[in-house]
Amino acid sequence: MTQKILHIENLETHFFTDRGQIPAVDRIHLSINKGEIVGIVGESGCGKSVTSLSVMRLIPSPPGRIVGGSIRYKDEDLTTASEKRMKEIRGNEIAMIFQEPMTSLNPVFTIGNQITESILIHKKASKKEAKKHGIEMLRRVGIPRAEEIMNEYPHQLSGGMRQRVMIAMAMACNPQLLIADEPTTALDVTIQAQILDLMRNLNEESGTAIMLITHDLGVVAEMCHRVIVMYSGNIVEQGTTRAILKNPKHPYTQGLLKSIPQLDESQKRLYSIPGNVPLPGAIQEGCRFAPRCEFVMDKCRALNPELIETDAGHLSRCWLHEQ
Repeated sequence: MTQKILHIENLETHFFTDRGQIPAVDRIHLSINKGEIVGIVGESGCGKSVTSLSVMRLIPSPPGRIVGGSIRYKDEDLTTASEKRMKEIRGNEIAMIFQEPMTSLNPVFTIGNQITESILIHKKASKKEAKKHGIEMLRRVGIPRAEEIMNEYPHQLSGGMRQRVMIAMAMACNPQLLIADEPTTALDVTIQAQILDLMRNLNEESGTAIMLITHDLGVVAEMCHRVIVMYSGNIVEQGTTRAILKNPKHPYTQGLLKSIPQLDESQKRLYSIPGNVPLPGAIQEGCRFAPRCEFVMDKCRALNPELIETDAGHLSRCWLHEQ
């Protein structure tokens, strides 16, 4: 029987602003099994990063707050866990690679200080043992001159090296779940490939489950077992990577796939989905994707469809499935 590492049910994360209560994540359901890589995709502003920060209980408060639902890590609901318990979990059982390594690493502390900190907090280790383990982790993620790098500062490293340091820090305590928020953004394609290989190897060797947040469907095709497509705070489609890429059901997913350049086709202009992602809470009635959808019907503007199973394990949120 497959063991669920993470099970999110009816999660609502809102931001309380001068414009009122903004639903950034609106009643989503998702689960990740032990050893599974699940991709969460969608344009900027769809709620991907807010979902990951909700799991880590790192939503800035104020203005943000989890207002409903549950986030179950194994048998424990993280929404009701104490801050002391969350400190035990963060970096130890659930780790996160943040989107921008330059702002995530503290510029005034050496790499060694930062990588050994979580080892000293979570593991019963002396400073000498923590330093040795930190050097081993840097070597494991392919960083040369690991001993020297321990004494250097983040500004002395390239973007790819800083991202490797972030992965080494995240994996230092052998977490059960790794959340990677756009781990290859702003890296050149060679370094991207190395980072993805590294994450895949860590998944295969340690059995670490990975929640991979990205907007790059090429990365999804290469890395993920399952895919969850988000739009305007909702999950609009989910299924196996093969099912989503070969037979997308939702018009939004179809639009994302049509936007990918085809090497075997001559195109004067790349396809793009018309319009922009609406601001959270801007659409009060109907399907959130209706203003941009080429198949829109009157019903779409009035009622938001439920997420229904169209094939075994393949779910989509669209009124077209009724037809």
